[in-house]
Amino acid sequence: MAQCDIIIGIDAGTSVIKAVALDLSGRQIATSAALNTYRTGADGSAVQSLPQTWADCVKAIRGLFDRVDNLAARTAAIAVTGQGDGTWLVGAQNAPVTDAWLWLDARAAPTARALSQGAGERARFEATGTGLNTSQQSTQMAHMDRHLPELLDRAEVALHCKDWLFANLTGVRATDPSEASFTFGNFRTRDYDDTVLNALGLSHRKSLLPPIVDGSQTVFALTPDAAQATGLLAGTPVSLGYVDMVMTALGAGVHTGHAGSACSTIGSTGVHMRSVLSSDVHLNGEGTGYVICLPVTDFVTQVQTNMAATLNIDWALRMAADMMTDLGYEHSYSDLVPRIDDWLARSDPSTLLYHPYISEAGERGPFVNANARASFVGLNANHRFADLLRGVVEGLALAARDCYGAMGDMPSEVRLTGGAARSDGLRAILSGCLNTPVRVSARDEAGAAGCAMMAAVAIGAYETMDECIATWVTPLLAQAERPDPALVATYDGLYAAYAKTRSALTPIWDDLAAHHAAMTVPSENDHTEMTTDARPASRGA
Repeated sequence: MAQCDIIIGIDAGTSVIKAVALDLSGRQIATSAALNTYRTGADGSAVQSLPQTWADCVKAIRGLFDRVDNLAARTAAIAVTGQGDGTWLVGAQNAPVTDAWLWLDARAAPTARALSQGAGERARFEATGTGLNTSQQSTQMAHMDRHLPELLDRAEVALHCKDWLFANLTGVRATDPSEASFTFGNFRTRDYDDTVLNALGLSHRKSLLPPIVDGSQTVFALTPDAAQATGLLAGTPVSLGYVDMVMTALGAGVHTGHAGSACSTIGSTGVHMRSVLSSDVHLNGEGTGYVICLPVTDFVTQVQTNMAATLNIDWALRMAADMMTDLGYEHSYSDLVPRIDDWLARSDPSTLLYHPYISEAGERGPFVNANARASFVGLNANHRFADLLRGVVEGLALAARDCYGAMGDMPSEVRLTGGAARSDGLRAILSGCLNTPVRVSARDEAGAAGCAMMAAVAIGAYETMDECIATWVTPLLAQAERPDPALVATYDGLYAAYAKTRSALTPIWDDLAAHHAAMTVPSENDHTEMTTDARPASRGA
């Protein structure tokens, strides 16, 4: 009889669903992936098919059978995480009410603005630790209740992406403590909170909120139908992970028992997180950011997220590649990625100031402004492409400092994950800007590993999460890279200018947005089907 020595971690991002096989010591054995598709519309909608998402999840799981011998018999447990926020409404017999509203959906913006000015907003923020934005299920449901009540009337439960997949795997409708508390609850109690529901005007919709299940403590059996679909064995334990941001951070080292440690994911978006006791949370006066529970008793993560991180670098490299292609030297921007460190080495620090708000959705951390846009300050005729690129990378580091400052003191150490963490130059710039040592995690697929860790604890392979972290996470952290004192002094001055200009630009962003709105009349039939090459990646990607 085969030994049950594998945990399958499923990470359902916005662009791709990955199924990752890991052994009980945390070693990654194999990965399989299936691409997602979603549609956007001129009305700000961004939607995804629920049945297709489940079919893509099945495809990713089945892909592991080609890579792992005797997979079904060897699987000790399955764990699932996925893209956060968004609204996945499910009705009778688990039939979708409508396509899922993704975290990219902007239709709830007017409702978010109205709620943010409501009398109960500060009390809601104090409970959830999370600022309102259009991404969230709470805001989207409040918008539906005001403008599309028939959707909520037909629904029996409001799920998130991972919850939908978990329901298909187990037949159980549930959500986890992380998403429950930052949307409708209290991060201290890890339960729903009537104060929050009242502030959102959704008390009469409380019946749509699913039970809260902690996947590090409780597992459910894979159903016969799901077993037939996936090829795995009926009865295999299934763990519902926390939201993808915190699972990625857990797998990359946000919590290893060292006070003051933090984790930054420098991917298409920037996610900056620190692990603190729930009693030590610092709630900023602006009412922004997230507080997301960890699957560790009394610990939460404070989170600030930049809407765009390496998307800024992609933009700069695409500009260079396009110019070379126009001159007859065919290039893709990806061809230029290996040259980033050389350009950084050939440029001087702090000759330009760049605000990395390249996303058309503006910025959400540590401030929320849909009109925010990227800009260079200080250009002169002597600047060349290497200087521009360095300015862009420094802008990412300044944005990270802005985020960590909104959460309190700078962290004592930052663990890095995401593709950009491989750049020596970027790590040196980030370390100097934060005046903090950085360490890179060698963990591939940290999100899938994070939820697999929860399953490993739930099935008793490890007694506690801290014990699992000591085996799965800590050994994969590289040596700490200390900040360069000269860069620290340079970036202290640059950050002061960054903060001042960021504030000064706000009315200009608003004026430009009003100007562009007056110039643009979108077609009501405008919509786009996004593919992996064209769409923004998930926030933790």
